[in-house]
Amino acid sequence: GCMVEPGCKITDTQVGNFVNIKASSVIEESVIEDRVEVGPLAHLRPQNVLREGSRIGNFVEVKKSVIGKGTKANHLTYIGDATVGEKVNVGAGTIFCNYDGRKKHPSIIEDGVFIGSNTELVAPIKIGRNSVIGAGSTITKEVPPETLAVARAKQVHYKKRSKPGA
Repeated sequence: GCMVEPGCKITDTQVGNFVNIKASSVIEESVIEDRVEVGPLAHLRPQNVLREGSRIGNFVEVKKSVIGKGTKANHLTYIGDATVGEKVNVGAGTIFCNYDGRKKHPSIIEDGVFIGSNTELVAPIKIGRNSVIGAGSTITKEVPPETLAVARAKQVHYKKRSKPGA
């Protein structure tokens, strides 16, 4: 009951039942459970597990991570060295910042978390269950369960300089 659309490259991967792998996706050394949707144009680098009913969308890259049941990362996202719980929503443009220039660090995202668009999660990090991360945030500290975390610099306005000779 699986569908693999044109242009996909799948190597050393276990694919469950009723999986839909959309066009031009690249999948390496991963386990994909039943009823998962991948792509189009997704890249699953080695050592991933996508649990039942999860969705990895277009222009999403996942490396060495576990994606929980019913979790969605629909577009423009990088997830690396992470354990992501069940029913998590990862907003567009989210980056799991797992590399500090010397070594990789893990991220733990518990069940029911909502991550707003254009967010950076700087590992090592833990986001508690049912928390919400405000869009545009850079999260550098643990987020307790059932909380809203917002981390943005204050918006500042400066008077526009006039052009020379004007």
